Amino acid sequence: MTKPSNTVKAPKVAIIGGGPAGLMAAETLSLAGIHVDLYDAMPTVGRKFLMAGKGGMNITHSEALTPFLSRYGAHQAHIAPLLDVMSPQALREWIHALGIDTFVGSSGRVFPTDMKAAPLLRAWLHRLREAGVHFHMRHRWIGWDNRNLKFSTPDGELTFDADAVVFALGGGSWARLGSDGAWVNLFSHLKISVSPLKPANCGFNTHWSEHLTSRFAGTPLKTIEISIIDEHAQTHRKQGECMVTANGIEGGLIYALSANIRNTIDNYGEATIFLDLLPDRSLEQVLADVMHPRGSRSLSSHLQSRLGIKGIKAALLRELVSAQDYKNPTKLGNAIKALPLKLTSTRPIDEAISSAGGVNFECLNEHLMIKALPGVFCAGEMLDWEAPTGGYLLTACFASGRSAGLGVIDWLKTKETRNKSPSEIKCAR
Repeated sequence: MTKPSNTVKAPKVAIIGGGPAGLMAAETLSLAGIHVDLYDAMPTVGRKFLMAGKGGMNITHSEALTPFLSRYGAHQAHIAPLLDVMSPQALREWIHALGIDTFVGSSGRVFPTDMKAAPLLRAWLHRLREAGVHFHMRHRWIGWDNRNLKFSTPDGELTFDADAVVFALGGGSWARLGSDGAWVNLFSHLKISVSPLKPANCGFNTHWSEHLTSRFAGTPLKTIEISIIDEHAQTHRKQGECMVTANGIEGGLIYALSANIRNTIDNYGEATIFLDLLPDRSLEQVLADVMHPRGSRSLSSHLQSRLGIKGIKAALLRELVSAQDYKNPTKLGNAIKALPLKLTSTRPIDEAISSAGGVNFECLNEHLMIKALPGVFCAGEMLDWEAPTGGYLLTACFASGRSAGLGVIDWLKTKETRNKSPSEIKCAR
């Protein structure tokens, strides 16, 4: 008579999405001895990660944790526990363990020594494969078949029965690299609360004259300060540079204020930002120079001689100041220090560096597991948060992947895997 087997089936975990969050979840699980299958719709993993590193791989930031957390705005309370799991310093140490050195730039941003993303990704993938992670490329998740995950592949549809799942499908920007937001409908159909995806770290549209766009589209606007007053009458201001485009304005300085600008447009249909063309000079100094006798010189020559205003800055004054105010020294001086620019809409989400919106944290427990669907976790940019560029985006993606991976380990250890149909989800909007 054959005795019944007491062998316990080893758990299988599916990671869906091969960006930093998904890869970090895979590493966390595989190092704990758990079988991991990672699925991605693209031919290779980390495509957006590699693209983000083309201009220099800004991996994190060196500032203290309190100001670091403030960069996440209204969502910092949700991000703080994730950074407790993997802090910016812990992220640097993790990179060093891959054999990649880092340095802190003059702005406080942290980069790999060679400034490249590819060597870091290669070393990481080698370690993951050595740890036993199985990669399944060109496998697009298309929903569930009862309790099984369903994928579209070059060989047709297939299903996978996982004991736990980590979704790390990204946001809605850069669809060509895999972050197309197609998962939103699948989640919303199951009544999982998802805030609409919106552009973040994006450019904005305005109505330039043909003269300005023909001469200055693509021109950098350097050493300025931009301010905006939000719906709570609070002024947000940043100094740096941006770029005039054929459709409006974009660049690092605009990205840093993009959440405030976008929210103002959403609330009021438009937003007015104020450009300080000479942030290193006081209003009194500017007015004194504008009012200084100019003799026979033209006003444009006078502004260039006394204030260094020329090129794109001079063109913006002509564009945005009425002819009557341009001739009024007091109004012209005030415009130089606070030049109003009306922005009408964001650029398309697919042009944005990142996106806001996603799965609401209220649907998740402290380990990023969907409360109404035990064993299903979410990580990365598909969660409802946003941050400016400067290393904050990647840091939170890595940290959320680590948190979700640890959450899976804890769940597998402390609870018997339940078979629960996605149709039973009752997460209220």
